[in-house]
Amino acid sequence: MRKVSWDREGGPLAAFAEVYRADLVRLGFTANSVVTHVVLMGQLSRWMAQAGVRVDELTPARIDEFLDSRRARGQRRVPTAGTLAPLLATLRAAGVLGPPPAGPATQLGELLGRYERHLAEARGLAPATVAGHVGVARRFLSERVPAAGDGTGIEGLSGGVVTAFLLRECQRLTAGSAKNRVTGLRSLLRFLRLEGLVAADLAAAVPPVAGWRDTGLPDTSSSLDVAALIAGCDRSQPAGLRDHAILLLLARLGLRSCEVAGLELGDFDWRAGELGVHGKGGGGRLPLPADAGEAVAAYLLDGRPRTECRAVFLTVLAPVRAIRACSVGRIVARACERTGQRPVGPHRLRHALAAGMLRQGAALPEISQVLRHRDMATTAVYAKIDLAALRSVAQPWPGAER
Repeated sequence: MRKVSWDREGGPLAAFAEVYRADLVRLGFTANSVVTHVVLMGQLSRWMAQAGVRVDELTPARIDEFLDSRRARGQRRVPTAGTLAPLLATLRAAGVLGPPPAGPATQLGELLGRYERHLAEARGLAPATVAGHVGVARRFLSERVPAAGDGTGIEGLSGGVVTAFLLRECQRLTAGSAKNRVTGLRSLLRFLRLEGLVAADLAAAVPPVAGWRDTGLPDTSSSLDVAALIAGCDRSQPAGLRDHAILLLLARLGLRSCEVAGLELGDFDWRAGELGVHGKGGGGRLPLPADAGEAVAAYLLDGRPRTECRAVFLTVLAPVRAIRACSVGRIVARACERTGQRPVGPHRLRHALAAGMLRQGAALPEISQVLRHRDMATTAVYAKIDLAALRSVAQPWPGAER
Protein backbone atom coordinates (compact mmCIF):
# COMPACT_ATOMS: atom_id res chain seq x y z
CA MET A 1 0.00 0.00 0.00
CA ARG A 2 1.34 3.41 -0.94
CA LYS A 3 2.12 5.55 2.09
CA VAL A 4 0.88 9.10 2.35
CA SER A 5 3.49 11.40 3.85
CA TRP A 6 2.71 14.17 6.32
CA ASP A 7 4.80 17.28 6.69
CA ARG A 8 5.39 19.06 9.96
CA GLU A 9 2.60 21.50 9.18
CA GLY A 10 0.13 18.70 8.58
CA GLY A 11 -2.37 20.12 11.03
CA PRO A 12 -4.10 18.78 14.14
CA LEU A 13 -5.10 15.47 12.51
CA ALA A 14 -1.58 14.44 11.46
CA ALA A 15 -1.07 12.40 14.64
CA PHE A 16 -4.04 10.17 13.75
CA ALA A 17 -3.00 9.33 10.18
CA GLU A 18 -1.61 5.87 10.89
CA VAL A 19 -4.51 4.91 13.17
CA TYR A 20 -6.98 6.07 10.54
CA ARG A 21 -5.18 4.11 7.83
CA ALA A 22 -5.31 0.95 9.95
CA ASP A 23 -9.03 1.47 10.64
CA LEU A 24 -9.77 1.83 6.92
CA VAL A 25 -7.93 -1.41 6.18
CA ARG A 26 -9.86 -3.16 8.94
CA LEU A 27 -13.14 -1.88 7.48
CA GLY A 28 -12.32 -3.46 4.14
CA PHE A 29 -11.40 -0.41 2.03
CA THR A 30 -9.19 -1.16 -0.96
CA ALA A 31 -5.61 0.14 -1.10
CA ASN A 32 -6.55 2.96 -3.49
CA SER A 33 -9.56 3.93 -1.37
CA VAL A 34 -7.37 4.06 1.74
CA VAL A 35 -4.99 6.47 0.00
CA THR A 36 -7.90 8.64 -1.17
CA HIS A 37 -9.39 8.86 2.33
CA VAL A 38 -6.07 9.63 3.99
CA VAL A 39 -5.32 12.35 1.42
CA LEU A 40 -8.73 13.90 2.15
CA MET A 41 -7.90 13.72 5.86
CA GLY A 42 -4.69 15.63 5.19
CA GLN A 43 -6.56 18.32 3.27
CA LEU A 44 -9.04 18.66 6.13
CA SER A 45 -6.22 18.79 8.68
CA ARG A 46 -4.41 21.60 6.88
CA TRP A 47 -7.66 23.55 6.52
CA MET A 48 -8.25 23.15 10.27
CA ALA A 49 -4.76 24.52 10.97
CA GLN A 50 -5.41 27.56 8.80
CA ALA A 51 -8.90 28.15 10.25
CA GLY A 52 -7.78 27.58 13.85
CA VAL A 53 -10.11 24.63 14.41
CA ARG A 54 -9.16 22.13 17.11
CA VAL A 55 -9.95 18.42 16.82
CA ASP A 56 -12.64 18.61 19.49
CA GLU A 57 -14.28 21.41 17.50
CA LEU A 58 -14.75 19.30 14.36
CA THR A 59 -18.54 19.55 14.20
CA PRO A 60 -20.77 18.84 11.16
CA ALA A 61 -20.97 22.59 10.60
CA ARG A 62 -17.16 22.84 10.47
CA ILE A 63 -17.01 19.95 8.01
CA ASP A 64 -19.53 21.74 5.80
CA GLU A 65 -17.29 24.83 5.92
CA PHE A 66 -14.33 22.73 4.77
CA LEU A 67 -16.30 21.24 1.88
CA ASP A 68 -17.61 24.68 0.89
CA SER A 69 -14.03 25.94 0.77
CA ARG A 70 -13.16 23.15 -1.67
CA ARG A 71 -16.04 24.17 -3.92
CA ALA A 72 -15.04 27.83 -3.71
CA ARG A 73 -11.56 26.89 -4.96
CA GLY A 74 -13.14 25.37 -8.07
CA GLN A 75 -12.80 21.68 -7.16
CA ARG A 76 -15.24 19.88 -9.42
CA ARG A 77 -15.72 16.65 -7.50
CA VAL A 78 -16.11 17.57 -3.86
CA PRO A 79 -16.79 14.62 -1.53
CA THR A 80 -19.84 14.57 0.70
CA ALA A 81 -19.82 14.84 4.47
CA GLY A 82 -20.57 11.09 4.62
CA THR A 83 -17.11 10.38 3.16
CA LEU A 84 -15.60 11.65 6.41
CA ALA A 85 -17.79 9.43 8.62
CA PRO A 86 -15.02 6.79 9.10
CA LEU A 87 -12.61 9.54 10.16
CA LEU A 88 -15.05 10.87 12.75
CA ALA A 89 -15.51 7.31 14.06
CA THR A 90 -11.72 6.97 14.45
CA LEU A 91 -11.49 10.26 16.33
CA ARG A 92 -14.36 9.28 18.64
CA ALA A 93 -12.73 5.91 19.33
CA ALA A 94 -9.52 7.76 20.23
CA GLY A 95 -11.46 9.85 22.74
CA VAL A 96 -10.59 13.19 21.15
CA LEU A 97 -14.03 13.87 19.68
CA GLY A 98 -17.32 13.73 21.50
CA PRO A 99 -20.38 11.74 20.42
CA PRO A 100 -22.44 13.05 17.49
CA PRO A 101 -24.77 15.83 18.54
CA ALA A 102 -28.24 14.61 19.32
CA GLY A 103 -31.25 16.28 17.82
CA PRO A 104 -33.31 18.58 19.99
CA ALA A 105 -35.38 16.69 22.54
CA THR A 106 -39.11 16.80 21.94
CA GLN A 107 -42.07 15.79 24.03
CA LEU A 108 -43.09 13.24 21.41
CA GLY A 109 -39.57 11.80 21.31
CA GLU A 110 -39.53 11.39 25.08
CA LEU A 111 -42.95 9.69 25.01
CA LEU A 112 -41.87 7.30 22.27
CA GLY A 113 -38.71 6.53 24.23
CA ARG A 114 -40.76 5.54 27.28
CA TYR A 115 -43.06 3.47 25.07
CA GLU A 116 -40.08 1.67 23.50
CA ARG A 117 -38.64 0.81 26.91
CA HIS A 118 -42.06 -0.42 28.04
CA LEU A 119 -42.33 -2.77 25.06
CA ALA A 120 -38.81 -4.13 25.46
CA GLU A 121 -38.58 -4.38 29.24
CA ALA A 122 -42.11 -4.74 30.62
CA ARG A 123 -43.58 -6.77 27.76
CA GLY A 124 -40.39 -8.48 26.61
CA LEU A 125 -41.13 -8.14 22.90
CA ALA A 126 -38.56 -8.95 20.23
CA PRO A 127 -36.55 -5.99 18.84
CA ALA A 128 -38.23 -6.23 15.43
CA THR A 129 -41.68 -6.17 17.04
CA VAL A 130 -40.71 -3.22 19.22
CA ALA A 131 -39.48 -1.30 16.18
CA GLY A 132 -42.72 -2.02 14.32
CA HIS A 133 -44.95 -0.87 17.20
CA VAL A 134 -42.91 2.28 17.78
CA GLY A 135 -43.10 3.05 14.06
CA VAL A 136 -46.89 2.85 14.11
CA ALA A 137 -46.99 5.05 17.21
CA ARG A 138 -44.71 7.65 15.64
CA ARG A 139 -46.79 7.73 12.46
CA PHE A 140 -50.05 8.09 14.38
CA LEU A 141 -48.93 10.72 16.88
CA SER A 142 -46.58 12.80 14.74
CA GLU A 143 -49.30 13.87 12.33
CA ARG A 144 -51.18 15.31 15.33
CA VAL A 145 -48.25 17.38 16.62
CA PRO A 146 -48.58 21.06 15.61
CA ALA A 147 -46.16 22.03 12.85
CA ALA A 148 -45.06 25.18 14.68
CA GLY A 149 -44.86 23.80 18.19
CA ASP A 150 -44.07 20.91 20.47
CA GLY A 151 -46.39 18.28 21.83
CA THR A 152 -47.09 14.58 22.11
CA GLY A 153 -50.07 14.29 19.78
CA ILE A 154 -52.30 12.74 22.44
CA GLU A 155 -54.30 15.88 23.06
CA GLY A 156 -57.94 15.40 22.04
CA LEU A 157 -57.63 11.73 21.23
CA SER A 158 -60.96 10.01 20.66
CA GLY A 159 -62.40 6.93 19.07
CA GLY A 160 -63.24 8.92 15.96
CA VAL A 161 -59.63 10.05 15.56
CA VAL A 162 -58.42 6.45 15.88
CA THR A 163 -60.96 5.16 13.35
CA ALA A 164 -60.18 7.93 10.86
CA PHE A 165 -56.46 7.15 11.02
CA LEU A 166 -57.03 3.45 10.39
CA LEU A 167 -59.39 4.09 7.49
CA ARG A 168 -56.76 6.25 5.79
CA GLU A 169 -53.99 3.74 6.44
CA CYS A 170 -55.89 0.61 5.43
CA GLN A 171 -56.84 1.98 2.04
CA ARG A 172 -53.29 1.33 0.84
CA LEU A 173 -52.46 -1.81 2.84
CA THR A 174 -53.01 -5.53 2.41
CA ALA A 175 -55.12 -7.34 5.01
CA GLY A 176 -52.00 -8.68 6.76
CA SER A 177 -50.34 -5.25 6.95
CA ALA A 178 -53.58 -3.67 8.14
CA LYS A 179 -53.77 -6.21 10.97
CA ASN A 180 -50.24 -5.31 12.02
CA ARG A 181 -51.21 -1.63 12.00
CA VAL A 182 -54.24 -2.37 14.20
CA THR A 183 -52.15 -4.44 16.62
CA GLY A 184 -49.56 -1.67 16.94
CA LEU A 185 -52.19 0.99 17.51
CA ARG A 186 -53.97 -1.04 20.18
CA SER A 187 -50.64 -1.55 21.95
CA LEU A 188 -49.97 2.21 21.97
CA LEU A 189 -53.43 3.07 23.27
CA ARG A 190 -53.13 0.52 26.11
CA PHE A 191 -49.78 2.07 27.05
CA LEU A 192 -51.24 5.58 27.07
CA ARG A 193 -54.02 4.47 29.43
CA LEU A 194 -51.52 2.60 31.62
CA GLU A 195 -49.49 5.81 31.90
CA GLY A 196 -52.63 7.78 32.78
CA LEU A 197 -52.30 9.97 29.67
CA VAL A 198 -55.77 9.14 28.37
CA ALA A 199 -58.83 8.45 30.46
CA ALA A 200 -60.92 6.31 28.11
CA ASP A 201 -60.11 2.80 26.93
CA LEU A 202 -59.47 3.80 23.33
CA ALA A 203 -57.99 0.41 22.52
CA ALA A 204 -61.51 -0.96 22.54
CA ALA A 205 -62.42 1.58 19.84
CA VAL A 206 -59.93 0.16 17.36
CA PRO A 207 -62.00 -1.70 14.75
CA PRO A 208 -60.94 -5.20 13.69
CA VAL A 209 -59.69 -5.95 10.20
CA ALA A 210 -61.74 -8.38 8.16
CA GLY A 211 -59.51 -11.19 6.96
CA TRP A 212 -59.39 -14.94 7.09
CA ARG A 213 -56.45 -17.28 7.22
CA ASP A 214 -55.64 -19.87 4.59
CA THR A 215 -57.93 -18.41 1.93
CA GLY A 216 -55.12 -18.25 -0.62
CA LEU A 217 -52.47 -20.54 -2.00
CA PRO A 218 -48.72 -20.18 -1.57
CA ASP A 219 -47.00 -19.11 -4.76
CA THR A 220 -45.38 -22.36 -5.89
CA SER A 221 -45.78 -22.05 -9.64
CA SER A 222 -43.27 -24.05 -11.65
CA SER A 223 -42.31 -20.99 -13.70
CA LEU A 224 -39.44 -20.23 -11.30
CA ASP A 225 -36.24 -21.95 -12.41
CA VAL A 226 -34.36 -22.22 -9.13
CA ALA A 227 -31.48 -24.13 -10.71
CA ALA A 228 -30.94 -21.30 -13.19
CA LEU A 229 -30.85 -18.74 -10.36
CA ILE A 230 -28.13 -20.73 -8.59
CA ALA A 231 -26.11 -21.43 -11.75
CA GLY A 232 -26.23 -17.78 -12.84
CA CYS A 233 -23.84 -16.55 -10.12
CA ASP A 234 -20.37 -15.52 -11.27
CA ARG A 235 -18.26 -17.48 -8.82
CA SER A 236 -15.05 -15.94 -10.05
CA GLN A 237 -15.96 -12.84 -8.02
CA PRO A 238 -16.42 -12.52 -4.23
CA ALA A 239 -19.98 -11.23 -4.69
CA GLY A 240 -20.83 -14.22 -6.86
CA LEU A 241 -19.46 -16.67 -4.28
CA ARG A 242 -21.54 -14.99 -1.58
CA ASP A 243 -24.73 -14.90 -3.66
CA HIS A 244 -24.28 -18.54 -4.73
CA ALA A 245 -24.04 -19.66 -1.11
CA ILE A 246 -27.07 -17.58 -0.08
CA LEU A 247 -29.25 -18.87 -2.93
CA LEU A 248 -28.36 -22.47 -2.07
CA LEU A 249 -29.27 -21.96 1.60
CA LEU A 250 -32.59 -20.45 0.55
CA ALA A 251 -33.35 -23.22 -1.94
CA ARG A 252 -32.12 -26.25 0.03
CA LEU A 253 -33.15 -25.30 3.58
CA GLY A 254 -35.93 -22.77 3.02
CA LEU A 255 -34.29 -20.20 5.28
CA ARG A 256 -35.96 -16.84 5.77
CA SER A 257 -34.15 -13.63 4.80
CA CYS A 258 -33.60 -12.64 8.43
CA GLU A 259 -32.20 -16.09 9.21
CA VAL A 260 -29.66 -15.87 6.37
CA ALA A 261 -28.60 -12.36 7.40
CA GLY A 262 -28.31 -13.46 11.04
CA LEU A 263 -25.99 -16.43 10.44
CA GLU A 264 -22.70 -16.28 12.34
CA LEU A 265 -19.51 -18.28 11.94
CA GLY A 266 -20.19 -20.31 15.06
CA ASP A 267 -23.55 -21.51 13.71
CA PHE A 268 -21.85 -23.99 11.38
CA ASP A 269 -20.85 -27.36 12.85
CA TRP A 270 -18.67 -28.62 10.00
CA ARG A 271 -17.86 -31.96 11.64
CA ALA A 272 -21.49 -32.84 12.26
CA GLY A 273 -22.68 -31.26 9.01
CA GLU A 274 -25.26 -29.13 10.81
CA LEU A 275 -26.36 -25.53 10.77
CA GLY A 276 -27.82 -23.59 13.69
CA VAL A 277 -30.61 -21.23 12.68
CA HIS A 278 -31.88 -18.31 14.76
CA GLY A 279 -35.24 -16.91 13.78
CA LYS A 280 -38.99 -17.36 14.13
CA GLY A 281 -40.02 -20.08 16.49
CA GLY A 282 -36.70 -20.01 18.32
CA GLY A 283 -34.74 -21.51 15.45
CA GLY A 284 -33.05 -24.89 15.71
CA ARG A 285 -30.43 -27.09 14.05
CA LEU A 286 -30.72 -28.38 10.50
CA PRO A 287 -28.65 -30.86 8.48
CA LEU A 288 -26.44 -28.95 6.05
CA PRO A 289 -26.76 -30.26 2.46
CA ALA A 290 -23.43 -31.00 0.82
CA ASP A 291 -23.75 -28.50 -2.04
CA ALA A 292 -24.86 -25.70 0.28
CA GLY A 293 -22.02 -26.47 2.71
CA GLU A 294 -19.46 -26.49 -0.11
CA ALA A 295 -20.77 -23.14 -1.39
CA VAL A 296 -20.53 -21.54 2.06
CA ALA A 297 -17.02 -22.96 2.56
CA ALA A 298 -15.91 -21.61 -0.84
CA TYR A 299 -17.19 -18.16 0.10
CA LEU A 300 -15.48 -18.23 3.50
CA LEU A 301 -12.16 -19.27 1.95
CA ASP A 302 -12.05 -17.16 -1.21
CA GLY A 303 -14.77 -14.51 -1.09
CA ARG A 304 -15.38 -13.30 2.44
CA PRO A 305 -13.37 -10.23 3.52
CA ARG A 306 -10.96 -10.72 6.40
CA THR A 307 -12.60 -8.96 9.31
CA GLU A 308 -13.39 -9.37 13.00
CA CYS A 309 -17.13 -9.36 12.24
CA ARG A 310 -18.67 -12.73 13.17
CA ALA A 311 -21.49 -12.56 10.62
CA VAL A 312 -21.10 -15.08 7.81
CA PHE A 313 -22.34 -12.96 4.92
CA LEU A 314 -20.83 -9.49 4.58
CA THR A 315 -21.19 -6.54 2.26
CA VAL A 316 -18.86 -6.40 -0.72
CA LEU A 317 -18.11 -2.67 -0.52
CA ALA A 318 -16.47 -0.96 2.43
CA PRO A 319 -17.13 -0.37 5.19
CA VAL A 320 -17.51 -4.14 5.49
CA ARG A 321 -20.40 -5.17 7.72
CA ALA A 322 -23.08 -7.85 7.98
CA ILE A 323 -25.71 -7.82 5.27
CA ARG A 324 -29.30 -7.07 6.22
CA ALA A 325 -32.42 -9.07 5.47
CA CYS A 326 -33.39 -6.64 2.70
CA SER A 327 -30.02 -7.36 1.04
CA VAL A 328 -31.04 -11.01 0.65
CA GLY A 329 -34.11 -9.85 -1.25
CA ARG A 330 -31.96 -7.77 -3.59
CA ILE A 331 -29.66 -10.74 -4.20
CA VAL A 332 -32.62 -12.88 -5.28
CA ALA A 333 -34.00 -10.07 -7.43
CA ARG A 334 -30.66 -9.64 -9.22
CA ALA A 335 -30.47 -13.40 -9.80
CA CYS A 336 -33.92 -13.29 -11.43
CA GLU A 337 -32.84 -10.37 -13.60
CA ARG A 338 -29.68 -12.20 -14.73
CA THR A 339 -31.69 -15.23 -15.82
CA GLY A 340 -34.55 -13.29 -17.41
CA GLN A 341 -37.16 -14.44 -14.90
CA ARG A 342 -39.93 -12.50 -13.24
CA PRO A 343 -38.58 -10.92 -10.03
CA VAL A 344 -39.61 -12.80 -6.89
CA GLY A 345 -38.78 -12.52 -3.21
CA PRO A 346 -36.69 -14.93 -1.14
CA HIS A 347 -39.85 -16.49 0.33
CA ARG A 348 -40.72 -17.90 -3.09
CA LEU A 349 -37.74 -20.22 -2.80
CA ARG A 350 -39.12 -21.38 0.55
CA HIS A 351 -42.46 -22.15 -1.06
CA ALA A 352 -40.74 -23.89 -3.97
CA LEU A 353 -38.85 -26.14 -1.52
CA ALA A 354 -42.08 -27.16 0.21
CA ALA A 355 -43.81 -27.85 -3.11
CA GLY A 356 -40.87 -29.95 -4.32
CA MET A 357 -40.85 -32.01 -1.12
CA LEU A 358 -44.59 -32.58 -1.47
CA ARG A 359 -44.22 -33.76 -5.07
CA GLN A 360 -41.53 -36.22 -3.96
CA GLY A 361 -43.90 -37.78 -1.43
CA ALA A 362 -42.83 -36.03 1.78
CA ALA A 363 -45.47 -35.88 4.52
CA LEU A 364 -46.66 -32.57 5.92
CA PRO A 365 -44.98 -33.16 9.34
CA GLU A 366 -41.64 -33.58 7.52
CA ILE A 367 -42.18 -30.35 5.60
CA SER A 368 -43.14 -28.63 8.84
CA GLN A 369 -39.86 -29.70 10.46
CA VAL A 370 -37.77 -28.42 7.56
CA LEU A 371 -39.60 -25.07 7.40
CA ARG A 372 -39.63 -24.85 11.22
CA HIS A 373 -43.32 -24.01 11.51
CA ARG A 374 -44.56 -23.70 15.06
CA ASP A 375 -48.11 -24.67 14.05
CA MET A 376 -48.99 -27.53 11.71
CA ALA A 377 -51.88 -25.39 10.46
CA THR A 378 -49.28 -23.19 8.75
CA THR A 379 -47.90 -26.19 6.88
CA ALA A 380 -51.37 -27.52 6.05
CA VAL A 381 -51.80 -24.82 3.40
CA TYR A 382 -49.46 -26.84 1.18
CA ALA A 383 -51.97 -29.69 1.14
CA LYS A 384 -54.14 -27.52 -1.11
CA ILE A 385 -51.54 -27.47 -3.89
CA ASP A 386 -51.40 -31.29 -4.21
CA LEU A 387 -54.29 -31.43 -6.65
CA ALA A 388 -53.77 -35.10 -7.58
CA ALA A 389 -54.11 -36.20 -3.94
CA LEU A 390 -57.10 -33.93 -3.41
CA ARG A 391 -58.91 -35.43 -6.42
CA SER A 392 -58.49 -38.91 -4.94
CA VAL A 393 -60.42 -37.96 -1.80
CA ALA A 394 -62.91 -35.53 -3.35
CA GLN A 395 -66.55 -36.57 -3.08
CA PRO A 396 -69.03 -35.92 -5.87
CA TRP A 397 -71.20 -32.87 -5.43
CA PRO A 398 -74.66 -33.83 -4.21
CA GLY A 399 -77.02 -34.11 -7.14
CA ALA A 400 -74.29 -33.67 -9.74
CA GLU A 401 -75.13 -37.03 -11.39
CA ARG A 402 -78.71 -36.05 -12.13
